[in-house]
Amino acid sequence: MEKGKIIVAGIGPGSQDDITPAVINAMKISDVIVGYKYYFRFVQDIINPDTLCIDSGMKKERERAEEAFRYAEGGKTVCVISSGDSGIYGMAPLIYEMREETQSTIDVEVLPGISAFQKAAALMGAPIGHDFCIISLSDLMTPWDKIEKRIIAAASADFVTAVYNPKSKGRYWQLYRLIELFQKDRSPETPLGYVRQAGREEQEIKMTTLAAFDPQEIDMFTIIIIGNSQSYIANNNIITPRGYYRESMSEDIGIGQDIMIRSFQTIESELKNKDIPLGRKWALLHAIHTTADFEMENILHTDEDAVETLHKLFTKGKARTIVTDVTMVASGIRKGALERLGVDVKCYLHDERVASLAKNKGITRTQAGIRLAVEEHPEALYVFGNAPTALIELCELIRKDKAHPTGIIAAPVGFVNVRESKHMTKPFKDIPKLIIEGRKGGSNLAATLVNSILTFDDAEQLKPGRDV
Repeated sequence: MEKGKIIVAGIGPGSQDDITPAVINAMKISDVIVGYKYYFRFVQDIINPDTLCIDSGMKKERERAEEAFRYAEGGKTVCVISSGDSGIYGMAPLIYEMREETQSTIDVEVLPGISAFQKAAALMGAPIGHDFCIISLSDLMTPWDKIEKRIIAAASADFVTAVYNPKSKGRYWQLYRLIELFQKDRSPETPLGYVRQAGREEQEIKMTTLAAFDPQEIDMFTIIIIGNSQSYIANNNIITPRGYYRESMSEDIGIGQDIMIRSFQTIESELKNKDIPLGRKWALLHAIHTTADFEMENILHTDEDAVETLHKLFTKGKARTIVTDVTMVASGIRKGALERLGVDVKCYLHDERVASLAKNKGITRTQAGIRLAVEEHPEALYVFGNAPTALIELCELIRKDKAHPTGIIAAPVGFVNVRESKHMTKPFKDIPKLIIEGRKGGSNLAATLVNSILTFDDAEQLKPGRDV
């Protein structure tokens, strides 16, 4: 007896307009059609009246596969139908697995179909214009801990993510957990769309955001698509650009600033905690950009509204002077920003008076420099990127009511008295402070924190480097 064959065909999401001609032809030439009983409603008028139709209920995939092989071994051409694409959570993998298990020689052909996520994406606009993944929340055949790892990976890697099987009568909490995990890595404003009964008469489409999304509105017939960090909603469509930060540079943005903008966007996307005040975030982005050290999230201390307060003082002309402990800090502060705001930077380290004062008092040159600075500019913004002794000196002068700084940036680096100098700074509650906790710090870090204050008006647009 001549052996038959098995054709595994995807019939699309539900509308006959979305069934490919190849699949329609396969159903017409088949002797037997096997499928989940719900799917036959979508193809009934395509099937020849004398074709044998074998339907079964949910969770009967293996039985359907066995029936397909039984009829094919009897010489029949069998079409096994799946909704969407048969290779995506469909019957194709099971048919191939069973052929290997039984060592069958039956020919198997797979015909692709339009997947439900493709149909949903088209209805939403263009949400899958860049790298994407699909995750099923059904844990019938996949352990939940593995599903959760995939969710975390998708969220952190900035994949556009389609979600299959989001909810059922027996599974209600998994979708809530997915949203919780995505919110750790994505902005609350990340576009999210969902389509119920895509391609069918009951079709419903809704666009929202990750923060506003209500899982209560979802059922097992819904496909969810979550955009990436570049996705946006326009005219009730979700659009995901084909690339990252592909916008052309405007005339006022040079190559250096463009690189800095893209660097900040990358850093922000990798922050563990994005839900922080804008002033702190702006300073943190500068600190990480300068050091390439994401530990800054843990060790950068900013007083409440410190960046905002200091920026306002400089822009309103109420603060005019910045004093640094060493010249390396002064050289790292952007000259364009200083000129724009009319701010002077002073470092007394090489002042001719410093050497004799240090010698006479038995103190370091940086300490002596701070003493001279306080005499002439007691209300300056004081910035430390090297010398803990200089910071300790300022703290003592504040306690003696000789210094009244506009603010303090405390980022000395080293191993002796470094931590202590920073602890000494914190009790001055009325002085806005930015502090790099622990041993870390440095002149470049102190300077970039100053730059974050001077350019805070660029923070909302995430557009650093105006003066680069």
